[in-house]
Amino acid sequence: MHPMLNIAVRAARAAGNVIIRQIDQAQDLPATEKSRNDFVTEVDRQAENVIIDTLLKAYPKHAILAEESGASGNSEYVWIIDPLDGTTNFMHAFPHFAVSIALQHKGVLQQAVIYDPMRQELFTTSRGDGAYLNDRRIRVSKRKNLDGALIGTGFPFGESDHLDRFLETCRAILPVTAGIRRAGAATLDLAYVACGRLDGFWEFGLKPWDIAAGALLIEEAGGLITDIKGGNSFIESGSVLSGSPGVHELMLPLLAEALSEH
Repeated sequence: MHPMLNIAVRAARAAGNVIIRQIDQAQDLPATEKSRNDFVTEVDRQAENVIIDTLLKAYPKHAILAEESGASGNSEYVWIIDPLDGTTNFMHAFPHFAVSIALQHKGVLQQAVIYDPMRQELFTTSRGDGAYLNDRRIRVSKRKNLDGALIGTGFPFGESDHLDRFLETCRAILPVTAGIRRAGAATLDLAYVACGRLDGFWEFGLKPWDIAAGALLIEEAGGLITDIKGGNSFIESGSVLSGSPGVHELMLPLLAEALSEH
């Protein structure tokens, strides 16, 4: 395992321990609403602090981009951190949330970890080395058509335009697939695309920490991830389409048509 990935795994597991210790009290924890339906708890902050402390102890000159504390440092190396993706799930003790850590070097994703502490599933990858789930090599699904495909998504909140666009795309995707799933943690949705549990995934309005680790996992697992128009600006735009190559190819024009009508 690459030394930087090994440190990221250590940080993710430490954050996972912080989260799991609080799961029995999750429904009673005080929470702050950062924006409409976007919550943060003290567990988010504690998990993020553990991650940052672990990373900077090993690499003190690296920069950080974290969901709760924002950007800090100035370096060619930037750690992109979501300490608890799926906070609303966690607050209800709904067991679907994850820790996400990615490393960019000169703007290129190089290392990624997504850790589900409830299931103890550790998704890891280094650029050029393939994608893994608990040290087992994973690949995206072999599905080449939408008939029978299971597709993941996320319901947008915040800007109403995102919701209007999303509903149009749902109308396009739902009738031609086996179903759509919305589990509430984009990082895990992307990891599930990487290991073939989902054939595809799309969402609007995501942040870099929601996308970065999953993007590298999908690429290294043989899948495709783009923005909704098929370009490479998904981290900047927050609009994501991913899947097996065949499913991605078929979803792209459906989404384009739905959005043009909107």
